[in-house]
Amino acid sequence: MGQDEPDTRARIQSAATVLFRRNGYSGTGLKRIAAEADAPFGSIYHFFPGGKQQLAEDAIRTAGAAYGHMVLALLDSVPDPVESVAHAFETAAENLAATGYADACPIATVASEVASTNDVLRVATAEVFAEWVDAAGQWFARWVPDPDAARSLAYSLIMNLEGAFILSRAARDPEPLRVAGRSMAELLRAAISRTGK
Repeated sequence: MGQDEPDTRARIQSAATVLFRRNGYSGTGLKRIAAEADAPFGSIYHFFPGGKQQLAEDAIRTAGAAYGHMVLALLDSVPDPVESVAHAFETAAENLAATGYADACPIATVASEVASTNDVLRVATAEVFAEWVDAAGQWFARWVPDPDAARSLAYSLIMNLEGAFILSRAARDPEPLRVAGRSMAELLRAAISRTGK
């Protein structure tokens, strides 16, 4: 393997992740990925012999895992869980606005596009979402011991976040994310109060 190969592969992965996130699967061409990565076009097939689909699956799984870890770290950054959830949504609102409403969830654009057309990518996005639900459920279980209630909160967190991203991007307004954060904080507060903690 040449000395520059790991760097070229990383540049291709990074460019693909950004472009799929912003433009979706159909709206992202391999030539554009190569140009954004400053890499020879043929290097995409060198690293990803399955072409665009393999590259998209890699981007979904890699970016999905990284995003999940980032969200959990953000949730852990504030000791009070209710305040933490509100803080996470506020941070998402600020970050989305700072990118000109371009960078929301790293997999949602592709997930909604391929759900009925590409089973390989549908499965990849479904598995990433399932990992997020599991991880968030474990996080909520620290304050809500009922596993079903914790899992329900995890689903609510992801649904609120994804729905708010769509509304905020369409309106070019961070307010839907802030409203979703307040709603999610209230759901968590009510669930904690039911446990007597």
